[in-house]
Amino acid sequence: MAAIYSGISFKLKSKKTSWEDKLKLAHFAWISHQCFLPNKEQVLLDWARQSLVAFYKKKLELKEDIVEKLWIYIDNILHSRKLQNLLKSGKTIDLQISLAKIINERITEFSLSESQRNICAVLSCCQGILSTPALAVIYTAKQELIVALLSQLCKLACLQQEGAIVPQLFEVVYLALGHYLVIQKQQVNPRRTFGEVTGHLLQPCLVLRHLLLGGTWIQASQGQLRQVLSRDIRNQIEAMLRGAVFQPELLSSYKEELLDQQQGDIKMGAMKNLLTPLGTLIAKLGDSGYCEPSLHATVVAHSVALLFKLFLDSYSKEGNQFLCFQVLPRLFGCLRISYLQEEQIKALTASDWTTELLVVEQLLTSVANNNIYNIAADKIRHGEAQFHFYRLLAELLINHSQASLPAWFRCLKILMSLNHLILEPDLDDMLSSAWIDAEVMEYRTKKAQEVLIHTLFQTYAKLRQVPRLFEEVLGVICCPAAETLRQPMLTSGPSTVLCECLLELPLSQILDTWSLFLDKFQSLILPCLQGDVDIALKSLSLSSLLNCVMFNMRSPDSNTPLPIIRRMQCTMERMFRELVKPLLHLLLVPQGSETELWLQKVSDSALLLAYTWAQVDAMLSLNCSQYHSMFGTLTSDDLKSPSLPLLLPHFDRHLWKKIEKLTAQFNSLGRYCLEQLYLQRMKRTLLQVSFQSEKAVHTLRYDAAYIIASGRKSLSERKTASWDGQIGTVSMLTYPVAHWHLIVSNLTILVSYLCPDDVRYLADVLLSTLPIGQAQGGSVDEEPHITLEKISQVILHSPFFPEMQSFHSAFLMCLSARCADILCSGVQNDPCFLKKRLSWLFEKDHMDVAHWEKRFSKDGVKGIEPKGEIAQNLLSLVKVDCSIQLEEDELQSILGLLKVVSTLQLDSLMSPYHVHYFLLLLSLAITDLGNSCSFSLMLKFLKTCYHLLGYLQRGKCARSVLKILYASDIFEIILTSLFKVSNRFIIDINDPSSLEFLQMIEIFLEQLMQMLIQIKMSLVLNFGKILAFLSQCKLYTEATTGKQLENHNPLGRQLLLMSLTKLCQVLGPFVREQKEHEATEALSELLEQAILQTATLLQLYSTHRGQCLSSHLVSVITLLESDVGQHSKHRGIEIPPTTDKMLLSHTALYQCVYSQILSELPAFVGNTPSFQAAVRFLTLFFLAPELHSQKDCVFTSIFNAVRKVLTDPAIPVQVIQDIEPHLGALFNQMLEVGTIKDFRMVMQCILQGLDISNIWKADLQLQNREACQEQPVSLIVVMPILDVLATLLRQGEETISNPHHVSLAFSILLTVPLDHLKPLEYGSIFLKVHNVLFSILQCHQKVMLKAIPSFLNCFNRLVFSVIHEGRQKDKGSTDDLPEILECARLVERMYSHIATRAEEFTVFSPFMVAQYVTEVQKVTLYPAVKGLLQEGIYLILDLCIERDIQFLRVSLQPGVRDIFKELYNDYTKYHKAKHEGERRYTA
Repeated sequence: MAAIYSGISFKLKSKKTSWEDKLKLAHFAWISHQCFLPNKEQVLLDWARQSLVAFYKKKLELKEDIVEKLWIYIDNILHSRKLQNLLKSGKTIDLQISLAKIINERITEFSLSESQRNICAVLSCCQGILSTPALAVIYTAKQELIVALLSQLCKLACLQQEGAIVPQLFEVVYLALGHYLVIQKQQVNPRRTFGEVTGHLLQPCLVLRHLLLGGTWIQASQGQLRQVLSRDIRNQIEAMLRGAVFQPELLSSYKEELLDQQQGDIKMGAMKNLLTPLGTLIAKLGDSGYCEPSLHATVVAHSVALLFKLFLDSYSKEGNQFLCFQVLPRLFGCLRISYLQEEQIKALTASDWTTELLVVEQLLTSVANNNIYNIAADKIRHGEAQFHFYRLLAELLINHSQASLPAWFRCLKILMSLNHLILEPDLDDMLSSAWIDAEVMEYRTKKAQEVLIHTLFQTYAKLRQVPRLFEEVLGVICCPAAETLRQPMLTSGPSTVLCECLLELPLSQILDTWSLFLDKFQSLILPCLQGDVDIALKSLSLSSLLNCVMFNMRSPDSNTPLPIIRRMQCTMERMFRELVKPLLHLLLVPQGSETELWLQKVSDSALLLAYTWAQVDAMLSLNCSQYHSMFGTLTSDDLKSPSLPLLLPHFDRHLWKKIEKLTAQFNSLGRYCLEQLYLQRMKRTLLQVSFQSEKAVHTLRYDAAYIIASGRKSLSERKTASWDGQIGTVSMLTYPVAHWHLIVSNLTILVSYLCPDDVRYLADVLLSTLPIGQAQGGSVDEEPHITLEKISQVILHSPFFPEMQSFHSAFLMCLSARCADILCSGVQNDPCFLKKRLSWLFEKDHMDVAHWEKRFSKDGVKGIEPKGEIAQNLLSLVKVDCSIQLEEDELQSILGLLKVVSTLQLDSLMSPYHVHYFLLLLSLAITDLGNSCSFSLMLKFLKTCYHLLGYLQRGKCARSVLKILYASDIFEIILTSLFKVSNRFIIDINDPSSLEFLQMIEIFLEQLMQMLIQIKMSLVLNFGKILAFLSQCKLYTEATTGKQLENHNPLGRQLLLMSLTKLCQVLGPFVREQKEHEATEALSELLEQAILQTATLLQLYSTHRGQCLSSHLVSVITLLESDVGQHSKHRGIEIPPTTDKMLLSHTALYQCVYSQILSELPAFVGNTPSFQAAVRFLTLFFLAPELHSQKDCVFTSIFNAVRKVLTDPAIPVQVIQDIEPHLGALFNQMLEVGTIKDFRMVMQCILQGLDISNIWKADLQLQNREACQEQPVSLIVVMPILDVLATLLRQGEETISNPHHVSLAFSILLTVPLDHLKPLEYGSIFLKVHNVLFSILQCHQKVMLKAIPSFLNCFNRLVFSVIHEGRQKDKGSTDDLPEILECARLVERMYSHIATRAEEFTVFSPFMVAQYVTEVQKVTLYPAVKGLLQEGIYLILDLCIERDIQFLRVSLQPGVRDIFKELYNDYTKYHKAKHEGERRYTA
């Protein structure tokens, strides 16, 4: 044996042995159990380590592949399970520091050179060392090694970001950081820690953090895992910086450095020399040598924000605010943006600005969130040091405007929140660059701008200085500037925030602001307006802003102080006199060389102010009785005068005609405001008592017509852009949308006074602007602007749309006409063919539709009944091939229109329109489709048509259709068309879409026949014609002669059978309910014919196909119901021979179906409707003894079939629960009719015991549901559940194969109540819970492998409850003690069973002991109870090894530790000594 291991050692050291052989021999020695070598593991590791050390020290020459294999060999040893087991067993393996050094050297080489040979193996070795605490000692014992390793790893990781990524690298970085953080916490010298981090780790870690934050590495692969690891590394870097650079011990150094506090009387101990930590940090940041120059500025920027945050986290507390501020300027000075202030650099790129501004925003946010800036304290104690810094920063931001970046706005917003005086000296410049002259296009930037403007106005509102702010705004607007380049000021965002502010202002401030506007107009605008385009644009900007102020002020009422109302009155009069009139008169002055743009802008400004003034005047007149309008009161005499009322005071009709003529030249704001003025006059007219007079109605119609006509041309051109809803942004492109919005918003006023042509025009616009066939959706960041399509959709879905009857009717006719036009385009021969056959479809005037019913109620031409005429015309369209043929494009267009139809409330249409749309949809449904139409498109089209027809059929006017068409004719038209379609396409009737289509047809036909029965309209005639059509149709005659069975037309066969089935379903119950009379007898005969025809088809189809369950089961059930119904109708009287023969003649069919259902019942379980139908058939068959065979018992056969379903292990639990109600109904019927013998058989099967796999699943679900109620469950429910649970669990793993089902039992046990019970109840519940746990422990070993924590959770509840119940009470007898002792014995017994499973429970034994002593410490137990419990816990202590005992002694709380010490002493003294003695004398 000695020769074996000495030979191996000799060969490894021998120079004669090749390195390939040495490696093979070393590998064999490691893995082989037959190779015995003293301290083998250490020897082999030392050999490989020494070989590598010698190679790297140039003492040994090796090939590169041998070096790589040596690294791999060490890596395999470090990651081997064998080594891990040795270390766990307590064996010591010494790696030597030399291995750590060569690993560090290699990583340094990798980070300095492009060659990365062996990098994976080296990093894997490092990972193996760091991930094993026993091996990581070589790094943690010598701090310099881990620091050097971490520094080089971070540098290497930064390089890896740019090249190919080594997966292990970041895991090694994570492990190394973790070890260093542990060492850092144990370091007692803060100066040393600070020096290590700033000297070696700060720069590479900051670069690595920045790159990880950028996500370059995360995006490579395995994104989710890498994202978590990346976040953890960043958190570790922050923790390292916090623990080294911002230690509590360094606070005094920061104070000395930043506050110039000389603490001569305080001896610093280890800190003999002055330490300048912040200066050191800034110097390290400023050093550009630690990363690429292109990366340096970005790393510094992100690091500045991080360092300031960490400083505040560490030192921000009461009294340190100024210290925290002092850090801010120093760190801010590291940013490139600070160099702009001193003009050290000229400009930054857009990306640089983005980075820098985001950092500045973070710095300012930290200041605001940590209450660093106190205005009073800064002014009194620190000479406004903070204020001056923020002022310089504000100047820098405003002088270098970056209005395209959201962060720029957010920085200004924070500065405004800190102190408005910071920005007030530059308020005009800020208003110009951030709002008035800003070109903000991107959505996120607009939102940031809104927040800034909102903060600005809210701040000045709180200061009651809004007029002062508006003075600055007006000054910026009126200052010399290129006005044509300015964007509209009041887009939706700024306008919204301005409105919110204005609504909160007192009226006095509003009036002050209003006067400011008037003064500006008087002094700066009106004197220079003539011919100056720039001034005209400024006038429009001021007008828009004044409109916003006036429209959003708080409305005065009768309770408003009289001085305010008088001032309001004067301001209104002044505005009209000094502003509105001069501007309007300026338009009437003959123009010279003024440009078109000047005319447009002046007219826009003048009419906007006129409309604003008129609207506010009306509002004040209505709300405030003390206000006197310049219009005066509109009297009945004014309405009787020949001229129209004035739009504005002192402007007669001739002047307005000139203004209207001028405004008509431009599709802009002026025209929109003129429409608003006419609308305002309509409202004023409607408010008068005599608004129904002839003159008033004439005025209303004139104004309504003008509003509609004003934008007719612009709407027809369709050159539009979306509109944000603000009046100031109405332009040539947005005017059509604004015009349509105005009309739609006031439709309820306008539509009553429009002529029919205008109403039809509006309906046409509505239909034309609906997004038919367009995909709806938008980006999350898309602005919610108004478009023509959105407005039209709002009308279509409005509940008020049907209430506007004339408009609604016109839209219905317009929609119908559009469908008719498409139908006409599909006519193949004579274009007039369709108009001759379907003349009713082409009614142009919606008023004519109301005459249809009268027309059809009269006698037809030439003796032809009108009903028959329409039916014949529709049938001719069906029977004549290719009379109308729609191709794919036309069909898509109609589908788009039908989508619009589906949004209308078809079930509430008036009778004429109901009939019209029924005929329209019926005509569409029977139209031929061209070859370009695919089957899926055809099916979609037909489903849409019949869905809408069914919707109409459920409407309130559904009966009106039967005034112009017989139900039998509708039936014939639809089925003839569908039979024609079925001949063209070969359709799989089992396809879900085909089944849905058939179901839709079935529902529609059933509704039609049900309505016929409800109104009892010519029942014999209609049902007779339906039955005659079905019996004479080609499909039926071919089927009965055997021809059609060879043809492939499954859809046609299914339609025919479905029609006959529905006829039997509808007619059968009605006939059985009616009393005997002549009509009922006729219907009964028709029903018998229908039953015979249905049976004939079923027998033919079943014979041909060999089975009829899949597609014909519903028909068979209907036939059986009808047969049984007819038979039962004659019970008690003499049965007619035909009825009796009819039932018996179908017996073979029913018995065939019965046999197939019994054999295939489990196959139906997956489809609930099919299973329900099968159970329904079995119920009907069981209740018809005439059909039963004499050979077998139907009761037994059905019971066995159901038993087969319940015991099928392949059927899921949920399915069993779904079919339970249907089976219950079947068993109810069977047990009601069954004999005593049948009942005995059922009970015998149950008692013998069925296969309980499904019963187990269902029972456990029930128990879980019952046990997990919010309220405590009654013990009456709990105890049986626990008994059944234990019984089922004892069946073992063969019966209950799914571990999840067993684990559900733990959920039940956790909810069982164990508190506040009577002694007897407690004992019973305790025993039952114990039995369940014991059943799991003994009978489900596979489950216990993974469920031990869940098991112990439930068992600990028993232990804790015994400890609680077994405590010594202050006042009380020991009568309850016997029950408690019995429960304690059960606990001891369970502990003994757990102890026999030592291999599984050893890991958990110390925790079981800890939980026991923690609970025992809380109470004083009865000695008897304590003795039993201690005997049990001694068995668990037997499972604990020495390391577990040490763990308990260290980790337990002081009080609990004493209890454990006492327990362990007793265990050692009594239990352990006793068992040692027994073992001593055991052979």
